[in-house]
Amino acid sequence: MKISVIVPVYKEENSIRPFLDRLEPVLEKIGAYEILFCLDPSPDGTERAILDEIERNPRIGLLVFSRRFGQPSAVMAGLHKCSAETCVVIDVDLQDPPELIGDMYALLNEGHDVVYAKRRNREGETPIKVMVSWLGYKLINAISDVRIPRDTGDFRIMRRRVVDHICRLKEGHGFLRGLVAFVGFKQTFIEYDRDARKHGTSNYNRYLGSLKIALNGLVGFSNFLLTGTLISGVLVAGFAFLLAVAIAITRIAGVDYPIGIPTLIVLVLFLGGVQLISIGILGEYIGRIYDEVKQRPMFIVDRAVNVASDIGSDATVKGSLS
Repeated sequence: MKISVIVPVYKEENSIRPFLDRLEPVLEKIGAYEILFCLDPSPDGTERAILDEIERNPRIGLLVFSRRFGQPSAVMAGLHKCSAETCVVIDVDLQDPPELIGDMYALLNEGHDVVYAKRRNREGETPIKVMVSWLGYKLINAISDVRIPRDTGDFRIMRRRVVDHICRLKEGHGFLRGLVAFVGFKQTFIEYDRDARKHGTSNYNRYLGSLKIALNGLVGFSNFLLTGTLISGVLVAGFAFLLAVAIAITRIAGVDYPIGIPTLIVLVLFLGGVQLISIGILGEYIGRIYDEVKQRPMFIVDRAVNVASDIGSDATVKGSLS
């Protein structure tokens, strides 16, 4: 059974060779394979490093996008273009050990459709990053329509039918772990200790990036925020009504209120905050509706090198929409 390995990359010139040194021996033990690098155009020598490896190993391929579309889009491009019966998604920074692919592949052969890697620890990550991730997953799973496994990333192996169903979903956010959870089928996990990054620093914003992922999970897989906004509005309006009744009764009883009491200021600020939060939540949903209605492609391939798929040669793919 052939296996495809999808590797999103951006400014990873020094990581390509060490990554392949550890990945290729694992894949050789499994059998036929292809490695597909999905490259956001980089100002360094990442593309040249990958092209040098393609000359050495013809089972390596490269997709270069017309501009930087981001990691989620790069992963989705790889899923659309890979050709094997099974597919692995892994980052190039070696925080996720390639050696784990062999064990994940064995679990897949036991009858599972998806095997994802679950982190026991997160070496090299700051406490703030760990806390943001923990809170994000806890909140997502508390309100989401589908359960998204905690302490996981995109590192996973999937059967062809799972990949095909994911590719049929016409969503623009590319939140892979949420899409895989939505598709379903028989899934299991394998635990591991995540290593610190081997070369350079992350090109993904560690805080804003995590918040964006959490927001995609919240908005993309649940209507709870909209319902919660309605409920909070009803509660605040009910509280304001009861307060008005209480003030009227106390006035009749002879209580005199000075003009501009602090309570009034607090209520105005509170109601203003609730309104802004509600508008912001509505804006997030409306913005995603706007993005989906436009139906713009998640990625545009500029060049494909040694990729066995329907996108054709370098000459025919340039400038095409994918």
